[in-house]
Amino acid sequence: MVNHKRRKGLLKLLAEHNAASVEQLVDWLNSSPATVRRDIVWLAERNLLTRTRGGAEDLPQKKRTFALSGETFQNNLERYSAEKRAIARYATDMCADGETIIINGGTTTYMMVAFLAEKRLKILTNSFLMAERLLMTSENEIILPGGKVYREQNVILSPFDNDITQHHYAAKMFMGVYGLSMLGLMEVDPILIQAEKRLISQTEELIVLADSSKFARKAGLILCGLNRVACVITDTGASDAAIQMLEQAGVKVITVTPDNELKDSAKN
Repeated sequence: MVNHKRRKGLLKLLAEHNAASVEQLVDWLNSSPATVRRDIVWLAERNLLTRTRGGAEDLPQKKRTFALSGETFQNNLERYSAEKRAIARYATDMCADGETIIINGGTTTYMMVAFLAEKRLKILTNSFLMAERLLMTSENEIILPGGKVYREQNVILSPFDNDITQHHYAAKMFMGVYGLSMLGLMEVDPILIQAEKRLISQTEELIVLADSSKFARKAGLILCGLNRVACVITDTGASDAAIQMLEQAGVKVITVTPDNELKDSAKN
């Protein structure tokens, strides 16, 4: 078994069993103890699992740290995590095997990774973190634009207009945003505006993933108007006024119930 497939299998087994000994992994993967130990070290160095005495255990989503992510991204990943996870799960269910989709570098969209493992999609993303995780845990085809990695924003942005993204078209794009208002999708960072506008132009249907806190946020930059948005997936905490605003603009609104298990663990 080649390295990347074996390591994907190892991570999948840990996700299913939470923890395993080297002996168990040797049996399940049909590999030698030395190979399994090397894989555990390799994956642990990339913060994809936790080494234990005699084995390894799965790394909870909220405890993962990433060398290429900034503090802002890390903090945002833990805020409203139960709501974001439920939204991400619903968004992934909207994808059919064989489709080409685009996913931007937000924290809610990043949570789609956990549910994309069993999918067979062609995914264009400007998120280095998402691409790395998907390559390790799934068989999806991953496409990255060329350019500079911006750690704090978790995006890759090319300084050239004729980068690889112009050659790919997707029926759906899943996007996280800083905030929503009657004026449209809002951001605070010009780098994100530049990166996301390029991806939006390559898709037919724009689907926004936004937990209910995003309706209270104000920002000085408008990414696009609500007329460009086909659907918003939010949680049951969204106010009636926020939902009515979107529906009056012709946007389909889907509300999902937060992941109660995550919510309970966050309180403890």
